[in-house]
Amino acid sequence: MTDPANGFQPPNKKMINALRAHWGWFVAIGIVLVALGLVALVHVLAATLVSVIFIGTLMLIGALGQLIQAWRVKNWSGFLIWSISGLLYAAAGVVAIVNPLAGAALLTLLLGATLIGSGAFRLWVWFNNRSQQGWRWLAFSGLVTFATGIVIAIGWPANSLWILGLLLGFDLLFQGWSLVFAGLALRKHN
Repeated sequence: MTDPANGFQPPNKKMINALRAHWGWFVAIGIVLVALGLVALVHVLAATLVSVIFIGTLMLIGALGQLIQAWRVKNWSGFLIWSISGLLYAAAGVVAIVNPLAGAALLTLLLGATLIGSGAFRLWVWFNNRSQQGWRWLAFSGLVTFATGIVIAIGWPANSLWILGLLLGFDLLFQGWSLVFAGLALRKHN
């Protein structure tokens, strides 16, 4: 049955029962994620550095893919662009792996700039639609995102040592608790 007001369609009974049979897995995985989140929060510097090395490794893999693509289509007009893009991506990945502190500083600065830009865009959209009902939430979201970006930018580069690990820790905690509560709700569902 679909709610015409928002297009929401509740899950069917068969799907709920199938998930309910595995409620324990939701709780178990949630507990593991909560534990990992706590570890990340206790060791924010290590979590930051490991995250940067992981991102650098993914960038190197992506760069390899771009370079392979460039050389496979070397007759195309975009060959030079693909090659330069792959080399720049590889260089950024190497910097992140070889010097994770510099990588953390760059990623933190990029995060702050992205949040400032995203928050400013949301505020601009709100301002142009401020007469609409319920759009104050967009303004609130834009202000929070913009302010978070400003706080990160003001604290940069000193906060580069801990901000990424802190965000990772909180993300793992929230994911974990969400899964624990979802599993417990499935267990109680009739």
